[in-house]
Amino acid sequence: MKQRFTQFFRRPKNVAALLVALLGAALFFRWQNDSIQVERFECVSAKIPAAFDGFVVVCVADLHEKEFGSNNARLFTKIRAAKPDVIAISGDLLIDPPLNVEFARQFVAEAAKIAPVYYVSGNHEAIAPTQTEYLPFVKALEETGATVLDGEKIELKRDGSSLVIAGVADPLLELKVDRRLTSEQIIAEKLRRAPPDERFYLLISHRPELAELYAKHGVDLALTGHAHGGQIRLPFVGGLAAPNQGIFPRYDAGAYRIGDSTTIVSRGLGPSIFPTRLFNRPHLVVCELKTRTTTQPAVN
Repeated sequence: MKQRFTQFFRRPKNVAALLVALLGAALFFRWQNDSIQVERFECVSAKIPAAFDGFVVVCVADLHEKEFGSNNARLFTKIRAAKPDVIAISGDLLIDPPLNVEFARQFVAEAAKIAPVYYVSGNHEAIAPTQTEYLPFVKALEETGATVLDGEKIELKRDGSSLVIAGVADPLLELKVDRRLTSEQIIAEKLRRAPPDERFYLLISHRPELAELYAKHGVDLALTGHAHGGQIRLPFVGGLAAPNQGIFPRYDAGAYRIGDSTTIVSRGLGPSIFPTRLFNRPHLVVCELKTRTTTQPAVN
């Protein structure tokens, strides 16, 4: 074996081929982790007023403090190109405690120059050891220009019409206080506090595995992240594993229709515990709201 190994490296063609293969692999993995894929969806509903036809929401999920160029210049170029009416940050802007308030502040400040920013926490922000650390983080975001939503809804108005944007913080915030609760119970209570009405109801939430709960409570469109697309995606199969869903997760990426409700799952932008994305480029979701005609499907 040792002799064959030595003979292999004595041949310049073999060494050159190996170097080319290694370089190709390095470039491929860099492309997989640093090249942003923009995916566009249309959410079509008769509940969307004509005044909001063409309303664009960009969803930033699971950035985890990753930077695409200096101060995320490449990411913001993609966001600007989408011409959003609002930017939804669906959690995990940061990694782990101590919370990097300055990174969050800089990101929100730049995003707010493009469009109004609405934020909900993910589990990586919610894991903050105490409210003493979490609450100043929320205050910093609000001072910088974000609207932080936690079991609240706000009304957006255009030309005498309106729709609702609501948000729920990651349930881990309350699970740390009372382990007798479940994620479903916590989110259900928040939705009861800010119930849908006859208007189009857009929910920003971190957790895609609760899609059926969102549908049950009358959410028209939920924008989520958390699953990281399964981190490693297998061709023709999908994501390999996701938090809170395990192996071959049901809600790993894309749009899921449950009755009259749609949950869109971003594959996220940054790394997870496993540091490399494979067949799963960083993912920026752009969702356009469209008023339904009799021939249009609910989601494209």
